[in-house]
Amino acid sequence: MAQDRAQTLADIKAELAALNAEFNGLKQELVTSGAVNSGAAGGNALQRLDTIEAALMRLTAQTEQVELKVNRVVTDGTNRLGDLEFRVTELEGGDVGALPPTTPLGGDTAAAEVAPTAETAPPSGGAELAIGEQEAFDRAKGVLGQGDFRAAAQEFDTFAKAYPGGSLMQEAQILKGDALKQAGDAAEAARAYLDAFSGKPDGALAGSALVKLGQQLSTLGQAPEACVTLQEVGVRFPGSAAATEAQSALAGMACQ
Repeated sequence: MAQDRAQTLADIKAELAALNAEFNGLKQELVTSGAVNSGAAGGNALQRLDTIEAALMRLTAQTEQVELKVNRVVTDGTNRLGDLEFRVTELEGGDVGALPPTTPLGGDTAAAEVAPTAETAPPSGGAELAIGEQEAFDRAKGVLGQGDFRAAAQEFDTFAKAYPGGSLMQEAQILKGDALKQAGDAAEAARAYLDAFSGKPDGALAGSALVKLGQQLSTLGQAPEACVTLQEVGVRFPGSAAATEAQSALAGMACQ
């Protein structure tokens, strides 16, 4: 039974890896080749991104459910095993105080999976920052404020690798794009904005990231893709400041 569960989890993770690879490939295609068209995959590139994102979310949730069940079994089994060891030692007249900690069911690896890491602050109900996360973010912003745009982009890239999925991630990716834009690297700036949007398409800064992506696509000479991207802002975030900004940008473009 345990082997079947492990195999199922492995299958889910393999599918997640394959979808992530497809997702990243599509992001690259959107920026570098302007693949915003209808095709066998269905819909334009942004719609395909949505489809893959939905599949990723479903599989991630499924993986978490399986892992939670495994962890509950490990915790319950370990507790039961500890109680048995205590009772047996007590019945035999041994020193129960000298009993070593019960080895987690399944070995130390299982315990490591459920134990909190030293890197992350304990949850308290709100958005938590990892230890050093705010400091690293502020340091990168400081470099950007000094006008050293290449160094700032590198700082934000380092931050993103150190704190993936953190609450400051989307803002860091947008600021990385701003730094690259100021450095004259329009293509890499577009990639940064796309990463910011696709990483959290319902995030507080997702609309801003999409506007900036559309503007950079226009700078790169990909007018049709820029039009589609900017028009998408109003669809996804109607009535928002980002939608107003996108509309202003569209006013100066010959979109069909």
